[in-house]
Amino acid sequence: MNGAQHILHAFHRHHISTVFGYPGGCIMPLYDALVDDVSVEHVLCRHEQACALAADGYARASGKLGVCIATSGPGATNLITGVANAHRDSIPMLVVTGQVPSGLIGTDAFQETDVLGMALGIVKHSYLIDDANTLPAVMEEAMELAQSGRPGPVWIDIRKDLLLAEVADADAPAHRPEPQGVSHPDLTQAIAMLRTARKPLLYSGGGISLAHAENSFRAFAEASELPAVVTLKGIGNPGKHNPYNLGMLGMHGSRAANKAVDECDLLLVIGARLDDRATGKLDGFAPNAKTIHIDADAAEFNKLRPTDLTISGELNGILAALTAALGDNPLTIGDWQTQCRTWHTTGGFHAADNEEPLAPITGPAFIRQLSRIAPDDTIVACDVGQHQMWVAQHYEFDHPRHHLTSGGLGTMGFGLPAAIGAQFADRHSTVINVTGDGSFMMNAQELATIRRYNLPVKLIIMDNQCLGMVRQQQELFYNNRESQINLDDNPDFVAMARAFDIPALHIERTDQIRRGIETILAYNGPMLLHVAISREENVWPIVKPGASNRDMLDETRRPNPANKEHAA
Repeated sequence: MNGAQHILHAFHRHHISTVFGYPGGCIMPLYDALVDDVSVEHVLCRHEQACALAADGYARASGKLGVCIATSGPGATNLITGVANAHRDSIPMLVVTGQVPSGLIGTDAFQETDVLGMALGIVKHSYLIDDANTLPAVMEEAMELAQSGRPGPVWIDIRKDLLLAEVADADAPAHRPEPQGVSHPDLTQAIAMLRTARKPLLYSGGGISLAHAENSFRAFAEASELPAVVTLKGIGNPGKHNPYNLGMLGMHGSRAANKAVDECDLLLVIGARLDDRATGKLDGFAPNAKTIHIDADAAEFNKLRPTDLTISGELNGILAALTAALGDNPLTIGDWQTQCRTWHTTGGFHAADNEEPLAPITGPAFIRQLSRIAPDDTIVACDVGQHQMWVAQHYEFDHPRHHLTSGGLGTMGFGLPAAIGAQFADRHSTVINVTGDGSFMMNAQELATIRRYNLPVKLIIMDNQCLGMVRQQQELFYNNRESQINLDDNPDFVAMARAFDIPALHIERTDQIRRGIETILAYNGPMLLHVAISREENVWPIVKPGASNRDMLDETRRPNPANKEHAA
């Protein structure tokens, strides 16, 4: 078989049945091979960035490898934002791009780009294939690398002539990483630190779902009864009914979560990287606490904060060993548990439902109703902005794979392609894209993808006719000097959806929320709900960038615009 046929052969070996791509000149041999291969479903997105973001959403929702394909030059460069998004959130992805023929490398040929050089900082590893006979081994290694240890995108760039060249040995041996052991002395010390602490706090992130360690984590959380906080990517780790879960911490976290971090004397960090949006100003973060940091990637240890104990390895094994070590001897932290529950009651995420039927819709009230009405296994793919934070604050997720959000890169335009990928990953679950009017326009062309495949994705646009999060920070920290945030000339989104043959509704009053949500969820196919909200609505609470999490602002403590110290 030739190089192109071998790539499909490798997909078969690894049970890859769905890929996202866009054809072009230098990747054309692979698309020619697809004509004769009915076992791989190719999803034609309408922009290469959307191909990468759809592969990302597929991987997040399924826990499997996401695959995207594009041609050289602009095809490859259009992938870069989506690949960077996957890299920042450690999402397993395989990227395959065509490159100009071997004889034209380095000649500034048509659609030649040094994509490996451009992508160097946003991939786990990359390859430029210069010998067709190396392709089998490279494919095996690339798919293993993308999924093992700390996952991430791996990029294979292959010259067009090598896609057509014969491959001598198509069956390279599969490689599997050896399981990592757990250091028992480290675990003994960790248990000792937990039993000595009077105010221990469990802090979990996206690494839990990346390691497929949700069940092990919940078993440990139940056995330890530790008060717990989560990062943006850790939302859903404890499930919906953990009585000790204080919710998300950080810039838009709950007062209860940030207060617990501020007061704790031991911080047990599992599968998280102490991101700046979670920690705020580092010297004000958990100032009284010793730290135990458990992660698959030892490079995260001591990167931002000195750690008292580090444990690196496979999270399922470590969590199971910790749970066993606790045994039937509970931690003596009753007073601390009571205090944290009190904080959660008074400082958790609360948003009263507006009882006035003709009142304008507020973001938090809408999201809380959506959370109550949607099925428990609903997958919500967010974009980036105020709606993203309202979802993080007010939607109750039962599983981290149900909450798809761009955490590290903050990619506007992520949500719609990610929802497409998630729907291909799970054909039977309800998938909702919650987006803003700014983010939606970033990849609105993917309405055509939804229509082509008749995907039953539900789209909810929370429209405040501006870049809401930018407007909020300009109001609070730049003396209310608005700059380039007005979007009141956006198209009619209902008419736009209907132009793609997708039904749509518009709502603007509180008494329309339930009907709007129930209508789109009941519809057998894609449907869009346009939700008009106030331009002036803010996300509360908020921590000023660079400030300590203890200095949270809310509507009663907003800065005085005349006070120059609040201007960044």
